[in-house]
Order: sequence, then C-alpha cells, then structure tokens
Amino acid sequence: MSSTSEVGHAKNVVNLQKITQQVSTYSLYNPPIAEITVANLQTLYTDADGKLTEVGDKRSANKNAIIARQTAFENLSSTCTSIINVLEIVGLPQGTLNQARSLTQTIQGSSRKSKTSVEEGKEAPKTASTSRQSFTSKAENFGLLLQMLSTLPAYTPNEDNIKLQNLNTYNDSLRAATLAVDQTESELNTKIIERDRILYAKETGVYAISLKIKKYVKSLYGANSPEYTTVSAIEFTKRK
Repeated sequence: MSSTSEVGHAKNVVNLQKITQQVSTYSLYNPPIAEITVANLQTLYTDADGKLTEVGDKRSANKNAIIARQTAFENLSSTCTSIINVLEIVGLPQGTLNQARSLTQTIQGSSRKSKTSVEEGKEAPKTASTSRQSFTSKAENFGLLLQMLSTLPAYTPNEDNIKLQNLNTYNDSLRAATLAVDQTESELNTKIIERDRILYAKETGVYAISLKIKKYVKSLYGANSPEYTTVSAIEFTKRK
C-alpha cells in the first residue's frame, strides 16, 4: 500500500481542484493534450475525490469490524474457564481432562500474556510469543473444544451460557466476526489500490498530471511569470 499519509492523499486531491480552478482563469490555457484540459481535470477531480470517500468508508467498516470482533472475543477466556471448572468435577479420565485444559490454555494464551494496551479499532501488535494466538486460531481451537464436549455425556451444565447448544452459537458468532474483519480488510485494500491508481499512475495519475499542467503553463507564460509562479506553488506529494 501507499506510504503517503492519508492527509497527503487528500491534499493531492484538494490541490488538483485548486490548480484546475487556477488554470481555468488563464486566457491562454488551451493544452494540446486532452488529459490536462479543464474539462478532463474536473472529471479527474470528481473521480479522485469519490475514491477517497470510498476508501474512507471501507476503512471505517474495517475498524468497526475489528471493534466488533474484539467485543465478540472478550468473554472467550472466561467462558473456557467456566467449561474447565465443570469438567474438573464430573469425573472425567485424566487424559481427557488434560486435553481440554491444553486446548483452553492455547485459547487463553495471548490474552494472559499481553500487557500492551491497544488503541480502539486497531490490531494488537504481533510478537513471536503470540503468533499462534490470532483470532482465527482461537476460534478454531474453541471449535475443537466444543467437539470434545459433544462427545462427553457427563458435560451437562445448568448455566445457559455454557450449555453446548449456546456455546456452538457463540462459536459461530466468533467465526462470523473474524470473517467480517477479513472481508472488510480485503475490500479496503482493493479501494486503496484503486485510489492509488488514480492518484499515482505513471502517466495518468493526479501527480503526473500536475507536472504536465505546470510544464504547460511554464511554456505558455515563462518560468518567471506570475501565472507559472502561482501554479508551481501548488504542491503535490509523490508516492514514496
């Protein structure tokens, strides 16, 4: 993805409108190439501004999905603890109990180790010790734990939140929340690619077009002219 800041992208679009308005007042401005005519610049601005809006919408959707996923997973650790507490008193073979404990420890691992506060709407930083503690991994391991519970006739809790049927519903919500993040991230990435193509394509992007406009105005009025000085002062950021 582009390393240019979001502010930089927006500034490029705003300045495209500014330079278009400026050259539209120049009586000699009649470029020999269609891509820098005032009409085409106005269309380019509309397209670029629309793409910024689309990126913003998809970014918001992704952030909302991340927050929703964090909320969905908040009770997973305590739910697993409650399940283990029941299993420990129903007389299971030690090997079965150990297997359930192992799955629970895998699910709970990152939440117990993580001490770093995470800004709302952002992902927790990834480290080697938590690499397997992704949300997808947690949901998968929770699913395995539920499969085990389904084979244990002794698992008959009275608490609604840890009854097997409700646990399966909860696991479905975890998977759906994770899928929503993946989906919205994919959509965001696509819109970023489309935005960057409009802004930074080698010959037809906003940045490239701005250079052509300035060169044409310079050829019309001269390097020391106020017309060229005015448009040359309108800055556009190149993608790094």
